[in-house]
Amino acid sequence: MPASLSTEQTEQYHRDGYLYPIDCLTPDEVAEYRGALEAFERSQGDTLGRLPDLVRSKTHLLFGWMDRLVRHPKVLDAVESLIGPDILVYHLTSWLKEPHDGTHVSWHQDGTYFGLDRPEQVTAWIALTDSTPEMGCIELLPGSHVIGQQPHRDDVSPTNLLSRGQTIDKKLDVHEAVIMPLTAGKISLHHTFLVHRSAPNRTDERRIGIGVSYIPTRCRLMTDVRVGATLVRGQDIYGHFDPDPRPAGDFTPETRAAHAAAVGRFFESNKRLAARRASGNVGI
Repeated sequence: MPASLSTEQTEQYHRDGYLYPIDCLTPDEVAEYRGALEAFERSQGDTLGRLPDLVRSKTHLLFGWMDRLVRHPKVLDAVESLIGPDILVYHLTSWLKEPHDGTHVSWHQDGTYFGLDRPEQVTAWIALTDSTPEMGCIELLPGSHVIGQQPHRDDVSPTNLLSRGQTIDKKLDVHEAVIMPLTAGKISLHHTFLVHRSAPNRTDERRIGIGVSYIPTRCRLMTDVRVGATLVRGQDIYGHFDPDPRPAGDFTPETRAAHAAAVGRFFESNKRLAARRASGNVGI
């Protein structure tokens, strides 16, 4: 499939560190993916964000419908415009904010604990509901990706949706911050070093977004943990990551075991990189 972004859009992404909105899912597709997610929640008696075993992380390893979503041609066409035709899914987080639940995301950069050599990771944020300012859409600092990786501190809070509560450890000038609302079915793209956050959902409606971390196969990991990734387009001639298995069924014992192993390796790498950053040694 061809890359789909225009030269002007690609230039804007590289200049500003983000791009939105990009047409992606049809209304029928939005209903399909949201319906599958909420049907699973009903079967479990709780929301995806509150279920145990980190099902909101690497969710594409648990369900065929999420595996199809991360391979959606329109998403991959846009990502290919930025990183080339050989594409891996390195990570995925399902970002759910329930009505008035107070959850938020602090000012951070996605790549802080990813441990990737070559800062080429692109987050595709896929809206399965509207994401408005009142619902806690992404807020960002345009052009902040050019400052490179910044020090973060862990600020764990029960309302912070980030795994470590990672927060940029310096005072930020946010007077030029930009909000990035999306309607259901649209996507945004942002750079691994873009500084961004999101506020709580203060409405009576759910906000559901799927954040997919795409990397070119040439990226490698800066820790000695063999982390898995999913090849979704092209070929991988480097072998820097173990191939994550595609789910043969939805939430079966086999997929749950594979998911648990993959998530465990990912967060072990995350932990080791955080320790190295704390010690001032981020090399291999």
